[in-house]
Amino acid sequence: MITHLAVMKRLFLVRHAQSEYNEKGIFQGRLDSDLTPLGFVQARLTAKELSDKNVQVIYTSPQRRAYKTALTIGDILHLEPIVDERLREMSFGEYEGRHFWSMLEENRELFLNWLANPLKNPLPTQESMKEFESRVRSFLEDIKENPYENILIVAHGGTLHALICLSVGLGLENLWNIHMDNAGITELCINKDRVRITCLNRLCHMKKLTV
Repeated sequence: MITHLAVMKRLFLVRHAQSEYNEKGIFQGRLDSDLTPLGFVQARLTAKELSDKNVQVIYTSPQRRAYKTALTIGDILHLEPIVDERLREMSFGEYEGRHFWSMLEENRELFLNWLANPLKNPLPTQESMKEFESRVRSFLEDIKENPYENILIVAHGGTLHALICLSVGLGLENLWNIHMDNAGITELCINKDRVRITCLNRLCHMKKLTV
């Protein structure tokens, strides 16, 4: 019998498709919003892109924009998504619900410092970085131990950036040095304690939207 330690795992990380708040430029965090019509199309194109990857299980954040992305993908892949609370987006505290660019204009130095190093320069009232790291790391360790080889994870920019950082041994001061677009696909290959990023924020499947 081959144990999970002898098997290479592939993690497919997908940021949720376009949400209503994404379209409006609103800082979301723990706030919820539904997918736009474009978002549902993005989710279906993502599912088709993953249809030959032998995905065995889908884990998703419970927040609507991620959950509905996962449901749409799961409908095509014939898989029922598993909700995991640890995949929720980071809470951005008092700034949630405001327009990002207006906040940047009003609090330019604060936001630029936060983007440069969120560990050293957290936003006022945001989720503790220690707690955020703890829950994401807990999820990652559980994923390494489960029996599946090809795993799809649908979540949010901050959560997925943290998964990448923690997988490859980067500190969360690098959280915002990674970028993932709506419905972008990142693939991690994990073989014991070795991790390889096969692709980051792949968007080739979105080309059909511009044809």
